[in-house]
Amino acid sequence: MELQGKVIAVLEPRGGISRNGNEWKVQEYVIETHDQYPRKMCFDVFGADKIQQFNIQIGEELNVSFDIDAREWQGRWFNSIRAWKVERVAAPGMQPAAQPVPQPGFPPMNAAPQQPADFGGGNSADDLPF
Repeated sequence: MELQGKVIAVLEPRGGISRNGNEWKVQEYVIETHDQYPRKMCFDVFGADKIQQFNIQIGEELNVSFDIDAREWQGRWFNSIRAWKVERVAAPGMQPAAQPVPQPGFPPMNAAPQQPADFGGGNSADDLPF
């Protein structure tokens, strides 16, 4: 599954030692969509190497690919939303402006005219103001 939005929170990393004696680290992030009714989702990244690789910062626009899983603990069920791929995207409305492409035979749109236009006609007998 995928979700695109802006990172609005970076939570403190957690870590510990597993039953096998291996060290683990997980960090959670909150992302908000740009829908008419914005939604928020808290997801985590597992492993110090992935946390460092993704290097997620507050304010970034991301496309997050994730898996959803549930686990039971002491008779209660908890959802887990774990990111496995993170891609940075341009912020909405922040795309670079397209530059006009000059057409052959036409001057560029922002070029100054070669000579000013002469609207007087050179006839001094015509003294109308318009």
